[in-house]
Amino acid sequence: MYRAITRLFSLCIGLIIALTGCNLGAPQATPVPTPDIPTVEILAPPNNQQVFDGTNFDIDILARDASQGIKRIELYVDETLINESTVVSGTQPQYRVTMNWLAQGVGFHVISAVAYREDDTRSDEFLINLEVIPRE
Repeated sequence: MYRAITRLFSLCIGLIIALTGCNLGAPQATPVPTPDIPTVEILAPPNNQQVFDGTNFDIDILARDASQGIKRIELYVDETLINESTVVSGTQPQYRVTMNWLAQGVGFHVISAVAYREDDTRSDEFLINLEVIPRE
């Protein structure tokens, strides 16, 4: 009886080793590449800058898309579109533009930029915060 149990145990261990060894050569899943999208960044002003209420100032924006090019850039303040710039002819792999905003409303404001390809593929938003402070 002892021999039968030992033999069964050895057989089970051998089976487990054989089954686990089968997965060693299994092909790995191929990662699915994420589609490239345009990129955009606000170069100036820096995040968390303070500006006086009523100040007219520039926002420097750079968008890139090496594969298909940039067609337009949109600028938002507190989720409201305030300005946009479109490439005059065709698209450009890099498109840099300066847009203007009249700082209004004391407190923090979220400034965001979004870039688009000609086919309307959109970039992720690039966000900064600006604090509008009262003039003394």
